Amino acid sequence: MDDRQALCDAYRYLAERGLNRGSTGNLSLRHDGGFWITPSGASAARLAPATLVSLDAAGEALSPGRPSSEWRIHRDIYAARAEVAAIVHTHSPHATALACLRRDLPAFHYMVAIAGGSDVRCAPYALFGTEALSAAALEALDDRKACLLANHGLIALGADLEEAVAIAEEIEALCGQFLAACETGEPVLLTRDEMAAVIARFESYGRAPAAED
Repeated sequence: MDDRQALCDAYRYLAERGLNRGSTGNLSLRHDGGFWITPSGASAARLAPATLVSLDAAGEALSPGRPSSEWRIHRDIYAARAEVAAIVHTHSPHATALACLRRDLPAFHYMVAIAGGSDVRCAPYALFGTEALSAAALEALDDRKACLLANHGLIALGADLEEAVAIAEEIEALCGQFLAACETGEPVLLTRDEMAAVIARFESYGRAPAAED
């Protein structure tokens, strides 16, 4: 499948799953010399491969169109994280609700480790589309594949589009579970050692065992 079509399909999938609505959120996919990003004001109904915008590594346009206002975050993440090939930004309900409380998602469930650590940090608030927001996101994403943006939403990263979408879905679900648990009490958090064991297990999860000599 063409990369641009895959990006459009992922955008529509997230809208169908309720992680984005209308023209909220944005997605990007790295390509040689830069990245494809959804356009400003994109909607699932109108998005097509030809409407995606191509930017170079510096954020300069390689194709017609106006990129998402959050293009700086995408540019800066790709510059800082060579292993990242896809970025998903959503305004999904539960992740955004937790972000509006300006709270990290703690180690209340072992699946929090899907984002690469014992928590998902919430970046400080900054105006959308600004260098300040990009800098805050990069700091919150240090050694992580996801972060919350205060009073804004969620960012998820992946080695490919499938991983980025899967992490965005999982963190959204976890935020919902955490908020529900908080309604009836204080969730019991896993310890640093318990989360370290989960992270180690995740590193080999789904991989074929090494061949014996």
